[in-house]
Amino acid sequence: MKGTNKAAYKAADKAQTRLLAEVDAQRAASTTVSFSYAIDEWLRTSDLEDTTREGYEGYVERTIRPALGSIQVKKLTARMLENLYADLRRCRARCDGKPFVEQHKAEGQHDCKEAKCKAHKCSPMAASTVRQIHAIISGVMNAAVRWDWVTSNPAKVAKKPQQKPPQPDPPSPAEAARLVEEAFVMDDDWGTLVWLVMTTGVRRGEICALKWSRVDLDEGVIEVRRSYTLRRGVGKEKDTKTHQMRRIALDTETVVLLMEHRQRCEERFAELGIERTDDMYVFTGVRKIDPTVPYSPHAVSSRYKDMAERLRIKTHIHALRHYSATELLTAGVDLRTVAGRLGHGGGGATTLRVYAAWVAASDRKAAELLGSRMPKRKPKKSAD
Repeated sequence: MKGTNKAAYKAADKAQTRLLAEVDAQRAASTTVSFSYAIDEWLRTSDLEDTTREGYEGYVERTIRPALGSIQVKKLTARMLENLYADLRRCRARCDGKPFVEQHKAEGQHDCKEAKCKAHKCSPMAASTVRQIHAIISGVMNAAVRWDWVTSNPAKVAKKPQQKPPQPDPPSPAEAARLVEEAFVMDDDWGTLVWLVMTTGVRRGEICALKWSRVDLDEGVIEVRRSYTLRRGVGKEKDTKTHQMRRIALDTETVVLLMEHRQRCEERFAELGIERTDDMYVFTGVRKIDPTVPYSPHAVSSRYKDMAERLRIKTHIHALRHYSATELLTAGVDLRTVAGRLGHGGGGATTLRVYAAWVAASDRKAAELLGSRMPKRKPKKSAD
């Protein structure tokens, strides 16, 4: 009897193993969907911002689909991904390394040298762009795992290009002073905008989307809830980059500047027979006064760039955000407060990663401050 029971248990164990293998095969390994199809399904079901979706679709059509689209998702491996990344870092066109004419300037048979046809020249893809492509591939494969098309995501183990540490380059205090002074010379509205960006560290889209309903001059606070973007000439409000609302305290001088700006707006609108309301934008364009249309983000960047070039200062509008952060950190303001003003998530992790050098300088200043407040040691008496 004992031998019979043992044989029965062994047969049952084999049957269970076989059934489990069949279930696993039915769940994932047997799928024949292509990576191209998986991309389409991922894009269709993902909740993405319009600008993000447009960017992803560009990467997909230019690079990802031509390289991997025909491969079945179950056959995609980490080795394939790493080979793709290496090819892109060598040449974004993934050429075979042999010379060829990229664009003929004459039709039919001709001498390419005489026609000066465009010869291909390898242009490596930036590491940050390859990382973005990797993120898209990983997102598609994560979805494939959820949908039981594959059992694992090869992108999770594939080696991608290393991310370079951020290198913010804020204007110096002297340069910042020249920039804001020139902005007020140009006109008071523009000067107030530049000043507000400099003192609050808000993003370009956030300053454009700011409405009077989010400005509390009695409390000295602005609320940043929305951002404004332009896509193919069409403006649109959307959530902030981190999808979070934040309140930023204003200093006394900034409050006074905003009060003066509000007064100018009311006087200007009165001449046009318009009454200022809280749902109007704080800053509007210079060419057409329409309080229901915000200052164009592109116009803000362009005007700031032209102003900086006249002053022979190499900078851009986003650098004012870096200026605000680095000045606060250098002054010894704690990391969490700076992160809150900038709208960084992660409890200051992003701020620390971007502004590590200034955090270190602030830490040194704190150490010296603490050392100066320690009780002074009495000098030891001489043995004599």
